[in-house]
Amino acid sequence: MNKKVLMVIAPVDFRDEEYFETRKVLEDLGNKITVANSTGQPSKSSFGKIVKPDKALHDINEKDFDVIVFVGGRGSAEYFNSQQALNLAKEFNKSGKVVAAICIAPTILVNAGILSGKKATAFPSERNNINAVGTYTGKPVEVDGKIITGNGPQAAKEFGKKIADALR
Repeated sequence: MNKKVLMVIAPVDFRDEEYFETRKVLEDLGNKITVANSTGQPSKSSFGKIVKPDKALHDINEKDFDVIVFVGGRGSAEYFNSQQALNLAKEFNKSGKVVAAICIAPTILVNAGILSGKKATAFPSERNNINAVGTYTGKPVEVDGKIITGNGPQAAKEFGKKIADALR
């Protein structure tokens, strides 16, 4: 497929399956993955794996990528009110590119103002945030136009497949 995928992980406590399984699905189809976080320093997953990001968020230019994927896990709450993360979500959306988020990360899309009137899913703790602006479906994966949301670790593979479908 040869698309350029930006995966945003938290510096601490990003969810392993949502990163590794989603990444594997996308890489196996020939896409190039770039990983970013807020610090540019190595990140530690919920299960203690270390991932060295390629870039810090402030070094990201939306024009260089076809899709942005916000990986969930407790740590992704750091991006709920991060101007850099919210601006990236808005820029990708405005450019008509795929914007994806899984677990609690769809709240980033709520706060960026891009889930208004949309159907989305997320970890159940985020239901009220989504319902405040759109419709929470509770499905494992929800696709509404170019916005793809997943509800948690068990949905990671399907989440990756839906992102790949949207990039075709």
